Amino acid sequence: MSRPRTQAERLAVTRATLLREARLIFAASGYDAAATEEIVQRAEVTRGALYYHFKDKRAVFEAIVEEVASEIAAAIDKRAEPAGDPLQALIEGTRAFIDACLDPAVRRIYLIDAPAVLGWHRWREIDAPHGLRSLREGVAAVLAARPDQTLSVEPITFLLSGAFNEAALWVAEAKDEKAARREMDRTLVQLMERLFGSPDEPARPPRARARA
Repeated sequence: MSRPRTQAERLAVTRATLLREARLIFAASGYDAAATEEIVQRAEVTRGALYYHFKDKRAVFEAIVEEVASEIAAAIDKRAEPAGDPLQALIEGTRAFIDACLDPAVRRIYLIDAPAVLGWHRWREIDAPHGLRSLREGVAAVLAARPDQTLSVEPITFLLSGAFNEAALWVAEAKDEKAARREMDRTLVQLMERLFGSPDEPARPPRARARA
């Protein structure tokens, strides 16, 4: 015979149920159209239960954004870790990020609504220990393997972060997503190789255009 749940366990189940149902609603309808009444109905809890765990709808959404950020980072790390070469690990991690953001729910919650609802500063705070942390570590590992490089970790990390966010949106919004994904992948590999070079070869500077 199973023992009865403790109060803490019941609260944890209620919170998880609220987040699960709210995530489905935010993904389908977007933040603005989502209603707390629909969330509590879908979760089969009272409005008081929702407000026990969360201050308001924004707080529910913020918790979901943190959840999604953690999942994206886990996918990046899982795909990057088996790669032996730091540059290949960085490429694989970026592929994992783009693939994760091709999920319409992830894209809408994390790349579209999160910056608008939470503000750019808060969104970056949430991303910092997750996707940005993974990217920073990847860039640092690549540069450590290339001691002749003069690039710095921080500016490259933020430059690539913005580029990868836009890359994911570009692929997702393309008429032919599969073709766009292949084209972006080729571009990604060439960009990384030209930016960082191989461990034994410095990155190639862009070729100067001949003046007319």
